[in-house]
Amino acid sequence: MIVVLILIFSLVALAAASFVVMPLLRARHQQDGGRRPWFAVVAGLITMALGLGAYVALGQPWIALSSLTGPSTTDYPALITMLARRMPNRPGDIEGWTLLGRGYLALGNAEQAEKALARAVDAAKAEQGAAPPALLASYGEAMAESAGGVTKEAEAVFRQALDEDPENLVSRYYVGLALSSRGDKAGALQLWEAVLADAPPGTPWRDALVDQVAALKAQSGGAAPNPMAMVAQLAQRLEGNPNDLEGWLRLIRAYSVLGDKPKAVAALIRARGVFASQAAAQAALAKAAQENALN
Repeated sequence: MIVVLILIFSLVALAAASFVVMPLLRARHQQDGGRRPWFAVVAGLITMALGLGAYVALGQPWIALSSLTGPSTTDYPALITMLARRMPNRPGDIEGWTLLGRGYLALGNAEQAEKALARAVDAAKAEQGAAPPALLASYGEAMAESAGGVTKEAEAVFRQALDEDPENLVSRYYVGLALSSRGDKAGALQLWEAVLADAPPGTPWRDALVDQVAALKAQSGGAAPNPMAMVAQLAQRLEGNPNDLEGWLRLIRAYSVLGDKPKAVAALIRARGVFASQAAAQAALAKAAQENALN
């Protein structure tokens, strides 16, 4: 593609240079009676070289290249923008609207995610008679995130998803959040503890839910969580899934808070080895070491 781009630039430059060369060719031909117009040829080449050089130095040729090749597969916002432009012409594309909505959710744009997922739900109902539970859960999540809490409408969507799939983890979590916000802490705890029992060990939000359950137990006057047991559980999980930077940062802080500096240092060294080739992770670990006086 770069070769094609260079050829296009060269053709444009040649066309521009012809405006300089052709008058000189005619003038030299009239003056010299048909002798080779070397001056005109050299002038044209110099014009082309200067034009190309100036464009590369002052212009933005890679913008033109990206417009030819499309967005990079690692440029997530650009991919979502491209999909958003296409979807209005594909109203019945359930998968497309679902992908767009979840993409907006990942980017933190809950309002647009809600709109896209509503289109996906409508398309699914029109084509299949009902929306699948996973889609309903995503739609409810977008509704809750957009509203800043689990509204009655969002809770109804989550409960509809649970009617079709009682094991749906996302819906169970948000229904628990709705119960907690209404003061039903016992109901929320029962639901969330079941979610924790069913969630795979590597689930990204599992640790955050553990913290929520512990806080809810403390508010409810229940048994206080055992910090050492929770830290040991986190350490064990990281041994099986070491590529969790946030987990290592939490473990380092936890050991430091508990006053176990040798284990905090050991966790820091282990994490630095795991993320040896990742500059951003090393910077985060260096900051954690400084904040916890581990240097």
